[in-house]
Amino acid sequence: MWLLILLVWLVIWAGGTYWYLFGKPSPFSLESVRPPGPREFDQKKRDKVIKQGFSVDKVPQNLDAIVIGSGIGGLTAGATLAKAGKKVLVLEQHDQAGGCCHTYVEKGFEFDVGLHYIGQVHENSLLRIAFDQITEGQLEFQELQPHFDTVQIGLGDEKREYTIFSGKREMKAHLMKQFPDDTEAIETFFNIMKVSAKKTHYLAIMKLIPQWVSLFLLKSGIADLVSPVFRLSGTPATDFLNTLTNNKDLQVVFSYFFYGVPPKESSVLINALLIHHYKRGAYYPKGGASEIAFHIIRTIQKYGGNCLVRAPVSQILVDKQGAAYGVTVKKGQEEVEVHAPVVVSNCGIFTTFQKLLPPEIQVKHDIQERLNMMKHGRGSFLIFSGFDGTAEELGLVSTNFWLFKDNDMDKSMEDFFAMNKEEAPDNIPMMFITIPSAKDPEANTRHPGKSCMTILTMVKYEWFEEWKDTSVRKRGDGYYNYKMRFAKNLFDWACTVFPKIKEKLVFQDVATPLTNVHYLGAQRGAMYSAEHNVERFYAETVARNRCSTPVKNLYISGQDVFSCGIAGALHGGLLCASTVLDHIVYIDLLLLKKKLKGKKARELAQEAKKKL
Repeated sequence: MWLLILLVWLVIWAGGTYWYLFGKPSPFSLESVRPPGPREFDQKKRDKVIKQGFSVDKVPQNLDAIVIGSGIGGLTAGATLAKAGKKVLVLEQHDQAGGCCHTYVEKGFEFDVGLHYIGQVHENSLLRIAFDQITEGQLEFQELQPHFDTVQIGLGDEKREYTIFSGKREMKAHLMKQFPDDTEAIETFFNIMKVSAKKTHYLAIMKLIPQWVSLFLLKSGIADLVSPVFRLSGTPATDFLNTLTNNKDLQVVFSYFFYGVPPKESSVLINALLIHHYKRGAYYPKGGASEIAFHIIRTIQKYGGNCLVRAPVSQILVDKQGAAYGVTVKKGQEEVEVHAPVVVSNCGIFTTFQKLLPPEIQVKHDIQERLNMMKHGRGSFLIFSGFDGTAEELGLVSTNFWLFKDNDMDKSMEDFFAMNKEEAPDNIPMMFITIPSAKDPEANTRHPGKSCMTILTMVKYEWFEEWKDTSVRKRGDGYYNYKMRFAKNLFDWACTVFPKIKEKLVFQDVATPLTNVHYLGAQRGAMYSAEHNVERFYAETVARNRCSTPVKNLYISGQDVFSCGIAGALHGGLLCASTVLDHIVYIDLLLLKKKLKGKKARELAQEAKKKL
């Protein structure tokens, strides 16, 4: 009898599992992907897609979901839901959609705001397949030169330069040539990169299976027996690197992608993933970063949804039973209610829980518990510079430059963020330089004879906080003079790398954390959203930090779900869509990947036969 009951239970469990994984229709298909159409250069036509202003008559009827924020995480969630048959409305507070993927044109120069390059979009990669699905094949990428990054450490005669190359084998081999005494350390680190890249999906799974199951697997130690990735995610980078090498320059190279957290407080898994991300090549979207939002929004519109800008959400509506049922949008002096059974927030966990939820919901224990898992991220400081002259004339290249004044990242970052407001502008320890006009093959067509550069570093929000209640572009001389102290020091440093640019500078715009608050809706100016400290990546925290929230029908998307950057935010969108649909869309993507690889193998076999 008991055996029969057990067998029946196993059959039910197996059937339920199969239904959950494969029983629901996939939002993705090979048939939805079509060859890229001609690039749309007519700005008026583009503006109808990415700059469509909010009005009640533009809101689709019978909405299934509202997405707050049009960054890549929100658009990915929105497009996936749309392709699953849901009618989706994306609301953006800025006057242009795209979040960190938007670009802006000023004085004939076009600047990318947050997308500087992207990896893992080679043919038939999972990320490329995801992009192809949510844009239906319309987004094209330009592969950059194999030498995609340069790391400079030190100043003047003490400056050392290390070059980072892409390539499955070339990346490691090239690094070993530059550090011949540390080949064993490099070998070990690349093994960690491999494990991190191949097994990170285990961490994602912890967000998708029932939380009690995840916590049981982690607390019992079963998860650690399956993969070392759970221990790696909670291992501080500096602690791990100290076991590999005493070479401080090499330690910088292993952690050079700075995002506001010193290596001693960051996860070695995240730092390894960031380098591995470009192992198969670095890429840039043809036509610029705004192509991403342009094509994803058209997918959402194709299935009956829309994306509206100048639509600041002032509150998430929650009923007496504690379930979200829509949002309030500020339209001039009016408050317009828009209703939907699902609300997805892509504007960060702090903004969502501390600003948009009703006050009586904000104070609830389970909301505060989720907030306590996160810390506010560091603010970003950017300089957008425009030059008269082509890349060839100015000696500009597609390679990015990461500059560090010394090789102790922990100490230099700790010292810098401990400084007072007056000391900080003259003691910037690191910066990043990118030249979008040298990456996009169509940049010279759109803006002939012009080049642009973006410089980025991390700063404290508190240094700029005294001007937080002033209006954009009307913050006063004190604010302007203060931010220009940072800008002058950073630009002068950049001129040591590209000396020809100084005499050709004709335009410069400077963005502080307050700028990012205004244009991006970034809490405390943190472009990478909540801080990516190692505690956030403890396996149990990863399992608890889900797309679902304590408020029924309210979901979180974007960088706060898993990790930062364009790819991290996109995965946040896919995880969110999986949660909303109660269907793991990654399985659909993997099945598509298998089909595409099989198709490619058959094509190669046919070509080989023709040659015989």
